[in-house]
Amino acid sequence: MQKEKDIILTGDRPTGSLHIGHLAGSLSSRVHLQETEQYQMYVMIADLQALTDNAENPEKVRKSLFELTLDYLAVGLDPEKTHMIVQSAIPALSELTMYFLNLVTLARLERNPTVKHEIREKGFGHSIPAGFMAYPVSQAADITAFRAKYVPCGDDQLPMLEQTRELVSAFNRIYGGNVLVEPKEILPKRSACFRLIGTDGSGKMSKSLGNCIYIKDDEKTLKEKIMSMFTDPTHINVSDPGHTENNPVFIYLEAFSSDAHFAEYLAEYHNLSEMKEHYQKGGLGDMKCKKFLFNVLNETLLPLRKRREWYERDKAELLNILKKGTEKAVEATERTLTEVREAIGINYFNTNL
Repeated sequence: MQKEKDIILTGDRPTGSLHIGHLAGSLSSRVHLQETEQYQMYVMIADLQALTDNAENPEKVRKSLFELTLDYLAVGLDPEKTHMIVQSAIPALSELTMYFLNLVTLARLERNPTVKHEIREKGFGHSIPAGFMAYPVSQAADITAFRAKYVPCGDDQLPMLEQTRELVSAFNRIYGGNVLVEPKEILPKRSACFRLIGTDGSGKMSKSLGNCIYIKDDEKTLKEKIMSMFTDPTHINVSDPGHTENNPVFIYLEAFSSDAHFAEYLAEYHNLSEMKEHYQKGGLGDMKCKKFLFNVLNETLLPLRKRREWYERDKAELLNILKKGTEKAVEATERTLTEVREAIGINYFNTNL
């Protein structure tokens, strides 16, 4: 008898194209995980969560749904191995969210560090949409509806996973049994990939801050963004000692470069450690570092751009991929929802009252 595969759930809010921060973080991990025999992975386009702060601009969400699908296919996600799914088309998720809302207080949601940070970043002030405040609960419903054992994510999502585990624990304690599964995180192996900072050097790379390098950026755009990047403001002359910490050029090289890249494009160094040491001593210019970074990223993104362009020709096929994946997701989540209703005792028409 074949062993049942562990479930992985991950995903993104459709608010624009994905950038190299996503690639360094969860996207590369997803591609690796889909090639193992141990897991069945669902990748969710979380359009309901995107609407929590884009309710007046649904066209942005709708358009981004296709952008995300193209990015997923570009990085190598295979619809034959990974189910790409649409959150709003899975009815069980909204119902489970409602049950979870009764198990968490508003004060607990307000203490969530990720939510607090995003509220400040988006400038809501006191006009916070209730749906936005509650989206960690929606996220918990997504994870538990699939009985996901693992969630690939960055460290900024750890408070969300902790909140999910709290809700699972509360549900199982109140309603008995072990109906729901407590998920575990899968973090990027390289620490530089946890949260890639933006090209401006301030905060993390973010679509809303306009400091991104996108997976779909063409060669010309990529070069322009890299050559205008923030580096070290104290490194004025080539001879000046430079700082590599909090320097986007070196952070990106930490995330994407390999010894093979040095052999191909900058053979005077064997590896990144040697390059960093030279920069810190002085004598290595920012422009030379940026040119090397461009070669590294262009080589990394070129095959992704080609795959993206190929899939972009057939929008109907994109919809078909999403439809097939979502149908599988509906089947899986309905099974969980049936057990949830039974545990709570509201399966009125399936029992003798």
